[in-house]
Amino acid sequence: MGFLFLYGGVAIKALFATILAPMAPLPNQIGSSIPEIPHPDPRAMAGNGFVLPNIRRASIMDRNGQPLALSLPVVQVYANPMEIIEPEDVAKKLRTILPTLNVAETVRRLKQKKQFVYLARNIAPVDELAINNLGIPGLYFENGEQRHYPLGNVAAQILGSVDIDNKGIAGVEKFFNQRLMQDHTPLRLSIDARVQAAVRDELNEAKNLFRAIGASAILMDVHTGEILAMVSLPDYDANNFAHAADDARFNRAVTGMYEPGSTFKLQTAAMALQLKVAHPWDQFSTTPIHVGRFTISDLKTDHFAPWLALPSVMAYSSNPASAHIALDVGRERQHDWLKNMGFLDRVPVELPEAGRPLVPSIKNWGETTVMTVGFGHGVAESPLAIVRGTACTGNGGYLVTPTLLAREHLNDDVVMAEDQKGPHLISTENSNLLRRILRLVVTKGIGKKAESPGYLVGGKTGTAEKIGAHGGYLKHVNITAFTGMFPMNDPKYALYVMLDAPQGTAETHGWTTAGWIAAPTFSRIVTRTAPMLGLFPLDAARAQQLDDQLALPLTPSVPPGVRHPLGPGNDPGAVTVNRLAARHGAHHTH
Repeated sequence: MGFLFLYGGVAIKALFATILAPMAPLPNQIGSSIPEIPHPDPRAMAGNGFVLPNIRRASIMDRNGQPLALSLPVVQVYANPMEIIEPEDVAKKLRTILPTLNVAETVRRLKQKKQFVYLARNIAPVDELAINNLGIPGLYFENGEQRHYPLGNVAAQILGSVDIDNKGIAGVEKFFNQRLMQDHTPLRLSIDARVQAAVRDELNEAKNLFRAIGASAILMDVHTGEILAMVSLPDYDANNFAHAADDARFNRAVTGMYEPGSTFKLQTAAMALQLKVAHPWDQFSTTPIHVGRFTISDLKTDHFAPWLALPSVMAYSSNPASAHIALDVGRERQHDWLKNMGFLDRVPVELPEAGRPLVPSIKNWGETTVMTVGFGHGVAESPLAIVRGTACTGNGGYLVTPTLLAREHLNDDVVMAEDQKGPHLISTENSNLLRRILRLVVTKGIGKKAESPGYLVGGKTGTAEKIGAHGGYLKHVNITAFTGMFPMNDPKYALYVMLDAPQGTAETHGWTTAGWIAAPTFSRIVTRTAPMLGLFPLDAARAQQLDDQLALPLTPSVPPGVRHPLGPGNDPGAVTVNRLAARHGAHHTH
């Protein structure tokens, strides 16, 4: 009777504990098996943009809140082989939930004399629950996250990637790695995903049309330095960084260094005007310059007057005339100008891949270098450096710092303190004059194909022979570029377009120069992206009115009272050229 009473009590207690009134398991009894219920992070919810709860690495979004990079919750499955009884049976059951699981490899791992082996990585939470429901002792789960780039190729080189431990290894992911791991608020970039995609689309079409091996384009706010689009082709799907080719990972916009060609003549004109060495009415010789075995000349198809005024030098892009202007400025002042404009150093931008320019040392900066640099040869610069210098000539003369971070705006007008604009290197008067000159290049010069009706674009062509892998120039293999701004009556944006080694077509009559290839690509990008930026084409009457205000004669008349303007018989640069020719003898070859 005693035993019957005791066993009866136990049976009644078991009935209550298991059926009538079971107790909830303690947290430490199920923590390793059941995934934690997500709870929103208040810090993440305080910011704007796309956020996920309980994610360590902050998301990255464009200026409008479009997610560019985000981390998704995933689970790692691991096992303690010492607790597994039937490895073959366990592997087969896991295969029913994870179709890509290698059964033989899993069996091998489960038979190892270890206490920890990974079986599967980055599985979805729903698969975690399914595996947990199998009730197999010895299987465990580890929470994690996987980086995802929803727009694929868009801004791939800008974003970069992370490694298996979720640490940034390239691009913005690497530059802001610490910030992304410590602050859950989304990182807002200056990039506009719509504009980025449109620029990439137009540039890719041009690259394919002209069978170029590469291309790059940058669209930047001339007042804030915000980069709204930065494209480098070929590119890759950012979700497949590990398998992307080296050429696709290479960011031509900041890592690539190219001879700027005639786009650099804008800097030659700017420094000559700012240093009061030259004026719009001064004239410069276009006669080929012979120095030793080298000859500086224009294309054989160019038929210039023997002397051109400064606006004509820019509009027609004469190499000898630009060399004369550079010689008038001189070695020291040219070097100082390029240094102050940032052309002798790495452009500051939030990308670890940004490279340094290739420029001669000051001891090798002789008079021949002065001339060649004057028309964009003998130095190699990144596209970002060129577009930065372009913006300075048209924004009132301020050298802005390019940035991939969005700045604050108020009522759609940029609010910047005077000390935030950067060094004031070009006077407002000269900046206005340079804007008129750049507009002249498009209306009456060799940049006509860059015209985008209603947007008053202005800019400068640039064609440079490409340097081969073993040094020396490759004949008939060009880097073609166009750098400019719009609208020129009040510039808002600077745009740079470059194609690497394009091939001529029937439409270009076989030419691979910038006026035929880069200029029309520039036009299409402006026409497509300007409305996205809130700029709409002016009607014909208003456009003509503003164009009249920007008009500048190709050969301005000498103002009354000005004595001895530069020209035939009065050009220090011409005297220097004669001296150099005499020094090197009369052996002249092209």
